[in-house]
Amino acid sequence: MEKYLPKYVPFFTLLALSGLLFLLWNITSLESWNCQTASTFYQLQNSIQSVLKTSEFLLPVEFNYSFCAHLGQEPTAEEAREESYLLKSIAWPEPLVLGLPLRQSSDPAQSYYIIEDPGDLQVGGQLIVKVQMHNFLGQPKKHGGDFLVARLHTPELAAGVAGQVHDHNNGNYTVFFPLLWAGVAQVELTMIHSSEAVMVLRRLRAEQSDRVFFKSLFRSRYLSETTLCNLCLPHKQQPLCNYTDPQTGEPWFCYKPKMLDCDTRINHSKGGYKKHLLTVYESQFFQSGVNIKIPIHSAGVDNVTVQPAKVQTKGMHLEFTPSGYYYQGSWRPLSGVVMRQFNGSSVITQCLRGKMVYMYGDSTVRQWYEYLTSHVPEFKEFNFHSPKNVGPYMAVESNHNILLRYHCHGPPIRFTTVSSAEMHYISNELDGLRGGLDTVVLISIWSHFSTFPVQVYIRRLRHIRRAVIRLLNREPATLVLIRTANLQKLDPESSLFNSDWFSQQLDRVLRAMFKGLNVQLVDAWEMTLAHHHPHQLHPPPEIISNMVNFILSHICPVRRKRRRG
Repeated sequence: MEKYLPKYVPFFTLLALSGLLFLLWNITSLESWNCQTASTFYQLQNSIQSVLKTSEFLLPVEFNYSFCAHLGQEPTAEEAREESYLLKSIAWPEPLVLGLPLRQSSDPAQSYYIIEDPGDLQVGGQLIVKVQMHNFLGQPKKHGGDFLVARLHTPELAAGVAGQVHDHNNGNYTVFFPLLWAGVAQVELTMIHSSEAVMVLRRLRAEQSDRVFFKSLFRSRYLSETTLCNLCLPHKQQPLCNYTDPQTGEPWFCYKPKMLDCDTRINHSKGGYKKHLLTVYESQFFQSGVNIKIPIHSAGVDNVTVQPAKVQTKGMHLEFTPSGYYYQGSWRPLSGVVMRQFNGSSVITQCLRGKMVYMYGDSTVRQWYEYLTSHVPEFKEFNFHSPKNVGPYMAVESNHNILLRYHCHGPPIRFTTVSSAEMHYISNELDGLRGGLDTVVLISIWSHFSTFPVQVYIRRLRHIRRAVIRLLNREPATLVLIRTANLQKLDPESSLFNSDWFSQQLDRVLRAMFKGLNVQLVDAWEMTLAHHHPHQLHPPPEIISNMVNFILSHICPVRRKRRRG
């Protein structure tokens, strides 16, 4: 018998291959197989995936880095003009000569500021500071474009205010500070990035908008695949799944799984950060302790004494009026609402009585939800079995009929894992609200857009603005507050993805696009810049407390006493 076996080998081999092909051909019918067979193939699939795991998210070598500007709904002629205006308004000065060596770039250690002859400084006046930037050779810079921020503060009074930096485009800068309290005030000036570093950030934003990449998991019974996703993907690599939002036209794509359909997507998550984004030359401009967030010191005195107002200063022209300032640790707005302190859960619940508070956006608005639920133990949270720090979240306080809700914004979002069913766009959520005197809407959307061209952010804000206008038209009494961007801690790597320069550009766009509407801005930029705490993406409790007090002060404003005739 054994001598006949060799001649049957080809037959059995062909039979085995035929069986395997038959199984693969019917793999879509996996649901009808028994559990043991399905489990076997599921294990086989996992084995194959584990072999390929190391190369799963390698981006295509021939990736087209140009942004797909044509995607999304076409703007109206007026919106197109607005976009052009916005882009011009945030245009950044360029160095006179590109490709300067490190030694000719801005060196904060050799740069300095001088307080202009202050004379008799009084509350209500202003302080002017002159800045001269030098390079590492000690030579004066001849061009502008350095990203500088400034604050004036008095530690003993827990007082602080942001300054405004004016770039003269010749290496000289002027900083204006309003004088809002009496006492000894200290000038603090920081170079966040040199002009040469900003040029690198501009290149990354234009050419490497995919430097944070995303992924989605697709699953059908025992089969699962993970593919790359983003706002724009080169379609020549492989077929795409199109998840463009039908209401807003906001684009989002994933590569189509090889074995599954597009409608089997179950989640969205951050895939990771691309490495090796800079050349050796460019990396010189991103060194901790050298040219990232380094203080610039005074060539003389670094503080001034401000006297109480002796004469009328109301008519004095101030170059810069901030949205507010800190005094005794409390934020004091300079216009609009009168700031109140809501200390204790009973005061908060009395203010929120009968209110429905909807929070939409990133993790910086989620901090407000967490603050309220932690400071008001009467809030009962619903367990949606949502991933930690992702949501959605909901809490109620039945005694005072209060509802709190938080929902993250739609992609791009760098959260760990978000269910596909929870990928909602803010504008669509706003269209689903009734609105009214009992409705408060809080929005924060900026951090996850820092790697994309500004046009992407403008388009997203345009849809949100349209929805806000529709909401206020049907219910004008609805209260809408929008949070601005804030400064954060930076190092050589995080600067390439989350630089304050990116955030500042988005911040200026947001302020311009919502100017003139019946919405209130929570000025997180100034509230973090003016505070003594080190910058963090998620500001510390002291700042969050001031933000929440500011919000509650709008919900429950001070009632002005009527004058008797």
